[in-house]
Amino acid sequence: MSSFVKSKGFKYVKNLAIGVGAAFVLAGALFKLESWEGASEMLILGMSIEVIIFLMLGIIPPEPDYYWQKLYPGLDDYDARLQPLTAGPAADMGTPLHGDVIERQLGGMLTEMQSMSKSMGALKALQEVDFSGTSDQIKSMSNFYTKMNEAMSDMAKSAEDVKAYKDQLGALNKNLGSLNTVYGNMLSAMANIGRQ
Repeated sequence: MSSFVKSKGFKYVKNLAIGVGAAFVLAGALFKLESWEGASEMLILGMSIEVIIFLMLGIIPPEPDYYWQKLYPGLDDYDARLQPLTAGPAADMGTPLHGDVIERQLGGMLTEMQSMSKSMGALKALQEVDFSGTSDQIKSMSNFYTKMNEAMSDMAKSAEDVKAYKDQLGALNKNLGSLNTVYGNMLSAMANIGRQ
């Protein structure tokens, strides 16, 4: 019976009956005011429908619009001790939920939403930035780095050439020293020959 009362079909029939009953009552009142024929029958029919509807509405409990009490049992009781959603069935907050607690929590949520709004504004500003010339800049930077690498490679080769040149000069210097020694010995030998 409870599932039938909560069904969409029953709700539709209930609203239809309320509308039809009210229409008969109003039409009966109009007929009665104008003293038209059948006014009494229409008033009796409309009032009977309304009596049945009001009896039904008195017996059937009102349907809540939201089912928050399934998430927070006791939400409809002002002094209830509510449990947070993540606490599980055995948790107890220890303090009743009052207006100032809700106000603080809503204030925190408002602050977070304002922060999110600022972040979204920053993202929108970033979206509006023109990046059309970025690829050309990246290409020119790539060319610059390529040329820089080539220059560094050339400098390394030049350093190797300078080292080889320095080594060759050292070898030439040794050879010149040896030649000087040989030439000095030849001069000494010639001088000795000239004395004899």
